[in-house]
Amino acid sequence: MSVRVLIDHRKTAQAARHPEKAHRPDNPIARKPDWIRVKAPNHPVYHETRKLMRDNKLVTVCEEAACPNIGECWSQRHATMMIMGEICTRACSFCNVTTGLPHALDADEPNRVADAVARLGLRHVVITSVDRDDLPDGGAQHFAEVIAAVRKASPETTIEVLTPDFLRKPGALEVVVKARPDVFNHNIETVPRLYTTIRPGARYYQSVRLLDRVKQLDPSIFTKSGLMLGLGEEKAELAQVMDDFRVADIDFITMGQYLQPTVKHAAVARFVTPEEFADYAAMARVKGFLQVSATPLTRSSYHADADFAALRAAREAQLRDRSGARDSHDKTKIS
Repeated sequence: MSVRVLIDHRKTAQAARHPEKAHRPDNPIARKPDWIRVKAPNHPVYHETRKLMRDNKLVTVCEEAACPNIGECWSQRHATMMIMGEICTRACSFCNVTTGLPHALDADEPNRVADAVARLGLRHVVITSVDRDDLPDGGAQHFAEVIAAVRKASPETTIEVLTPDFLRKPGALEVVVKARPDVFNHNIETVPRLYTTIRPGARYYQSVRLLDRVKQLDPSIFTKSGLMLGLGEEKAELAQVMDDFRVADIDFITMGQYLQPTVKHAAVARFVTPEEFADYAAMARVKGFLQVSATPLTRSSYHADADFAALRAAREAQLRDRSGARDSHDKTKIS
């Protein structure tokens, strides 16, 4: 059984959650096409996962961002932890996370995250956060402490971080890289032209440089970034972003359909068809990404465990090919 994605956008709910958007004109929510469908979250394991998150007093981006895949993922015990609270210091026009003044960091949170990862038996975990522009390091040290706690509790679990941009936080990126996550993810979200309306608190080239710097500091860490489609971007702009990603040696690109959380959020310019997503995926593969995920329901952490396994296998194959090419070249020189 499948149902249409339903997002609560009642006036009272959005006023309480997004007071900073209250002055904005309403953008009617467009009817979703038939290809955007998800299963209702009624699996027993879904409720077990939800209870574990509540018992450990953890926040998840699955809930805060109103992810349409929560039923599927939580039914497989896959939850994306959102550390440093549920209040963000920024007010991006696409995002459903609450904006405001965050609370102080919880020193015990790394242990609770690690306990949840161990109890869920995760092979791969994605750890993200709100933006914490109020902190001197943007929360970098807290990320490092969470990574260390998960490593101690679940040594075999691979770790993916989805971080803020650490804008104007010198030295913050280096702290997270030193903690050696397996994947460093930071979402670009949209094309540069749309940043002033969609992601006004961020800077496109800062985000690209962030991922480029990760590779400079530790080439063994996989880098990853994601885009939302359907906000008014053009095909040529997406192609340019992909080229920028490749210059920064980003390994993995994700692309998914933007879904409008409430009438106060940015409107959906159009729904990109599955066929168009397939075309964009083919374009990305030609450009040389090790891994590509592009479907209407793709999100940064959707199927992240399987994607990581494919990503690692792609790198190993690439290294074998390079080694084989070098051996062949050496033999040619000798002969």
